Amino acid sequence: MVKLSMGSERKQMQRRQLVGQREGEGVVQLHPGTGNRGSNACCFCWCCCCSCSCLTVRNEDRGKRTKPDSCDIKIEGTANCEERPKPTVEEVRAWGQSFDKLMHCPTGREAFRAFLRTEFSEENMLFWLACEDLKKETKKSVIEEKARAIYEDYISILSPKEVSLDSRVREAINRSMLEPSSCTFDDAQLQIYTLMQRDSYPRFMNSAAYTNLLRDLSEPASESEENVDGQDGSVP
Repeated sequence: MVKLSMGSERKQMQRRQLVGQREGEGVVQLHPGTGNRGSNACCFCWCCCCSCSCLTVRNEDRGKRTKPDSCDIKIEGTANCEERPKPTVEEVRAWGQSFDKLMHCPTGREAFRAFLRTEFSEENMLFWLACEDLKKETKKSVIEEKARAIYEDYISILSPKEVSLDSRVREAINRSMLEPSSCTFDDAQLQIYTLMQRDSYPRFMNSAAYTNLLRDLSEPASESEENVDGQDGSVP
Protein backbone atom coordinates (compact mmCIF):
# COMPACT_ATOMS: atom_id res chain seq x y z
CA MET A 1 0.00 0.00 0.00
CA VAL A 2 2.85 2.26 0.71
CA LYS A 3 4.29 1.54 -2.66
CA LEU A 4 0.97 2.26 -4.30
CA SER A 5 0.58 5.54 -2.47
CA MET A 6 4.08 6.51 -3.34
CA GLY A 7 3.42 5.64 -6.97
CA SER A 8 0.23 7.63 -6.99
CA GLU A 9 1.98 10.58 -5.45
CA ARG A 10 4.63 10.40 -8.16
CA LYS A 11 1.94 10.29 -10.80
CA GLN A 12 0.24 13.30 -9.25
CA MET A 13 3.56 15.16 -9.18
CA GLN A 14 4.16 14.28 -12.84
CA ARG A 15 0.67 15.49 -13.70
CA ARG A 16 1.30 18.74 -11.84
CA GLN A 17 4.58 19.19 -13.70
CA LEU A 18 2.80 18.58 -17.02
CA VAL A 19 0.08 21.01 -16.08
CA GLY A 20 2.72 23.52 -15.05
CA GLN A 21 4.57 23.05 -18.31
CA ARG A 22 1.37 23.49 -20.30
CA GLU A 23 0.52 26.55 -18.34
CA GLY A 24 4.03 27.77 -18.97
CA GLU A 25 3.58 27.09 -22.65
CA GLY A 26 0.32 28.94 -22.50
CA VAL A 27 2.11 31.87 -21.00
CA VAL A 28 4.71 31.61 -23.70
CA GLN A 29 1.98 31.47 -26.29
CA LEU A 30 0.41 34.51 -24.76
CA HIS A 31 3.72 36.37 -24.66
CA PRO A 32 4.01 36.74 -28.41
CA GLY A 33 0.60 38.31 -28.35
CA THR A 34 1.90 40.76 -25.84
CA GLY A 35 4.91 41.12 -28.06
CA ASN A 36 2.60 41.85 -30.95
CA ARG A 37 0.99 44.53 -28.89
CA GLY A 38 4.43 45.82 -28.15
CA SER A 39 5.28 45.79 -31.82
CA ASN A 40 2.05 47.63 -32.51
CA ALA A 41 3.06 50.16 -29.93
CA CYS A 42 6.41 50.48 -31.66
CA CYS A 43 4.61 50.86 -34.94
CA PHE A 44 2.42 53.53 -33.39
CA CYS A 45 5.49 55.29 -32.12
CA TRP A 46 7.02 55.07 -35.58
CA CYS A 47 3.88 56.51 -37.04
CA CYS A 48 4.11 59.33 -34.56
CA CYS A 49 7.72 59.93 -35.53
CA CYS A 50 6.72 59.80 -39.16
CA SER A 51 3.92 62.25 -38.59
CA CYS A 52 6.26 64.52 -36.68
CA SER A 53 8.75 64.42 -39.51
CA CYS A 54 5.95 65.03 -41.97
CA LEU A 55 4.83 67.99 -39.93
CA THR A 56 8.37 69.30 -39.96
CA VAL A 57 8.57 68.99 -43.72
CA ARG A 58 5.18 70.64 -44.04
CA ASN A 59 6.28 73.49 -41.84
CA GLU A 60 9.44 73.89 -43.90
CA ASP A 61 7.43 73.86 -47.11
CA ARG A 62 5.01 76.35 -45.58
CA GLY A 63 7.92 78.57 -44.63
CA LYS A 64 9.27 78.35 -48.16
CA ARG A 65 5.91 79.29 -49.57
CA THR A 66 5.46 82.24 -47.27
CA LYS A 67 8.95 83.55 -48.00
CA PRO A 68 8.71 86.02 -50.91
CA ASP A 69 10.60 85.20 -54.06
CA SER A 70 13.18 87.61 -55.38
CA CYS A 71 10.90 88.40 -58.32
CA ASP A 72 8.17 89.55 -55.87
CA ILE A 73 10.45 92.20 -54.38
CA LYS A 74 10.42 94.82 -57.10
CA ILE A 75 11.85 97.75 -55.21
CA GLU A 76 15.49 96.88 -55.09
CA GLY A 77 15.25 94.63 -58.13
CA THR A 78 14.09 97.58 -60.22
CA ALA A 79 16.84 99.74 -58.77
CA ASN A 80 19.53 97.17 -59.46
CA CYS A 81 18.46 96.42 -63.01
CA GLU A 82 18.44 99.89 -64.56
CA GLU A 83 20.28 98.93 -67.74
CA ARG A 84 20.67 101.78 -70.21
CA PRO A 85 22.38 102.24 -73.56
CA LYS A 86 25.65 104.08 -73.88
CA PRO A 87 25.24 107.83 -73.26
CA THR A 88 25.99 110.45 -75.87
CA VAL A 89 28.54 113.25 -75.57
CA GLU A 90 25.75 115.80 -75.20
CA GLU A 91 24.18 113.88 -72.34
CA VAL A 92 27.46 113.51 -70.45
CA ARG A 93 28.23 117.19 -70.86
CA ALA A 94 24.74 118.06 -69.59
CA TRP A 95 25.46 116.09 -66.41
CA GLY A 96 28.06 118.68 -65.49
CA GLN A 97 25.58 121.53 -65.81
CA SER A 98 23.39 120.54 -62.85
CA PHE A 99 22.63 117.64 -60.58
CA ASP A 100 19.00 117.73 -61.69
CA LYS A 101 19.99 117.01 -65.28
CA LEU A 102 22.16 114.14 -64.12
CA MET A 103 19.36 112.57 -62.07
CA HIS A 104 16.76 113.03 -64.81
CA CYS A 105 18.95 111.15 -67.28
CA PRO A 106 18.74 107.33 -66.94
CA THR A 107 22.31 106.82 -68.14
CA GLY A 108 23.44 109.59 -65.81
CA ARG A 109 21.83 107.90 -62.82
CA GLU A 110 23.50 104.63 -63.73
CA ALA A 111 26.94 106.23 -64.09
CA PHE A 112 26.50 108.17 -60.84
CA ARG A 113 25.34 105.05 -59.07
CA ALA A 114 28.47 103.19 -60.22
CA PHE A 115 30.53 106.00 -58.72
CA LEU A 116 28.61 105.85 -55.44
CA ARG A 117 29.36 102.14 -55.31
CA THR A 118 33.08 102.93 -55.24
CA GLU A 119 32.45 105.24 -52.27
CA PHE A 120 30.29 102.66 -50.47
CA SER A 121 27.24 104.93 -50.54
CA GLU A 122 25.18 103.24 -53.24
CA GLU A 123 22.29 102.87 -50.79
CA ASN A 124 21.50 106.58 -51.27
CA MET A 125 20.72 106.06 -54.95
CA LEU A 126 18.90 102.79 -54.26
CA PHE A 127 16.70 104.51 -51.68
CA TRP A 128 15.93 107.38 -54.03
CA LEU A 129 15.00 104.96 -56.81
CA ALA A 130 12.82 102.92 -54.45
CA CYS A 131 10.94 106.07 -53.43
CA GLU A 132 10.40 106.96 -57.07
CA ASP A 133 9.04 103.48 -57.68
CA LEU A 134 6.71 103.81 -54.68
CA LYS A 135 5.20 107.02 -56.03
CA LYS A 136 4.02 105.20 -59.14
CA GLU A 137 1.82 102.81 -57.15
CA THR A 138 -1.88 103.41 -56.59
CA LYS A 139 -3.04 100.13 -55.02
CA LYS A 140 -3.09 100.38 -51.22
CA SER A 141 -1.88 96.84 -50.54
CA VAL A 142 1.08 97.25 -52.89
CA ILE A 143 1.94 100.62 -51.38
CA GLU A 144 1.97 99.16 -47.88
CA GLU A 145 4.12 96.22 -48.95
CA LYS A 146 6.67 98.39 -50.73
CA ALA A 147 6.70 100.93 -47.91
CA ARG A 148 7.53 98.21 -45.39
CA ALA A 149 10.29 96.92 -47.66
CA ILE A 150 11.78 100.41 -48.00
CA TYR A 151 11.64 100.91 -44.25
CA GLU A 152 13.36 97.59 -43.52
CA ASP A 153 16.01 98.10 -46.20
CA TYR A 154 16.93 101.78 -45.78
CA ILE A 155 15.35 103.27 -42.64
CA SER A 156 15.75 100.60 -39.98
CA ILE A 157 18.85 100.99 -37.81
CA LEU A 158 19.37 97.23 -38.11
CA SER A 159 19.79 97.36 -41.88
CA PRO A 160 23.31 97.43 -43.38
CA LYS A 161 21.92 99.75 -46.08
CA GLU A 162 20.56 102.34 -43.68
CA VAL A 163 20.63 105.88 -45.09
CA SER A 164 21.59 108.92 -43.07
CA LEU A 165 18.54 110.87 -41.89
CA ASP A 166 17.96 113.33 -39.07
CA SER A 167 15.79 112.45 -36.09
CA ARG A 168 12.88 114.63 -37.17
CA VAL A 169 12.46 112.82 -40.47
CA ARG A 170 12.85 109.44 -38.82
CA GLU A 171 10.15 110.17 -36.24
CA ALA A 172 7.78 111.33 -38.96
CA ILE A 173 8.37 108.12 -40.90
CA ASN A 174 7.80 105.99 -37.81
CA ARG A 175 4.45 107.66 -37.22
CA SER A 176 3.34 107.37 -40.82
CA MET A 177 4.23 103.68 -41.02
CA LEU A 178 1.01 102.92 -39.14
CA GLU A 179 -0.78 103.78 -42.38
CA PRO A 180 1.91 104.22 -45.06
CA SER A 181 1.19 106.01 -48.31
CA SER A 182 3.07 106.78 -51.50
CA CYS A 183 4.27 110.03 -49.89
CA THR A 184 5.57 108.50 -46.66
CA PHE A 185 9.23 108.95 -47.60
CA ASP A 186 9.03 112.28 -49.44
CA ASP A 187 10.96 114.24 -46.81
CA ALA A 188 13.55 111.50 -46.47
CA GLN A 189 13.95 111.26 -50.23
CA LEU A 190 14.50 115.01 -50.49
CA GLN A 191 17.06 114.87 -47.70
CA ILE A 192 19.03 112.10 -49.41
CA TYR A 193 18.75 113.90 -52.75
CA THR A 194 20.23 117.01 -51.20
CA LEU A 195 22.97 114.97 -49.54
CA MET A 196 24.01 113.42 -52.85
CA GLN A 197 23.89 116.82 -54.56
CA ARG A 198 26.10 118.55 -52.01
CA ASP A 199 28.45 115.73 -51.10
CA SER A 200 28.83 113.10 -53.83
CA TYR A 201 27.97 115.03 -57.00
CA PRO A 202 30.97 117.42 -56.92
CA ARG A 203 33.35 114.50 -56.40
CA PHE A 204 31.75 112.64 -59.28
CA MET A 205 32.30 115.61 -61.58
CA ASN A 206 35.97 115.71 -60.63
CA SER A 207 36.44 111.95 -60.71
CA ALA A 208 38.39 109.97 -63.27
CA ALA A 209 35.23 108.00 -64.05
CA TYR A 210 33.46 111.10 -65.39
CA THR A 211 36.43 112.68 -67.16
CA ASN A 212 37.44 109.41 -68.82
CA LEU A 213 33.87 108.77 -69.97
CA LEU A 214 33.61 112.25 -71.45
CA ARG A 215 37.01 111.89 -73.15
CA ASP A 216 36.22 108.47 -74.61
CA LEU A 217 32.94 109.73 -76.03
CA SER A 218 34.45 112.98 -77.33
CA GLU A 219 37.37 111.40 -79.20
CA PRO A 220 35.32 109.21 -81.57
CA ALA A 221 33.04 112.17 -82.27
CA SER A 222 35.96 114.42 -83.18
CA GLU A 223 37.52 111.70 -85.35
CA SER A 224 34.28 111.20 -87.25
CA GLU A 225 34.01 114.96 -87.85
CA GLU A 226 37.57 115.04 -89.24
CA ASN A 227 36.80 112.14 -91.56
CA VAL A 228 33.69 113.90 -92.82
CA ASP A 229 35.66 117.12 -93.45
CA GLY A 230 38.36 115.19 -95.31
CA GLN A 231 35.86 113.47 -97.55
CA ASP A 232 34.18 116.75 -98.40
CA GLY A 233 37.45 118.38 -99.42
CA SER A 234 38.89 115.43 -101.34
CA VAL A 235 38.98 115.31 -105.15
CA PRO A 236 37.81 112.03 -106.78
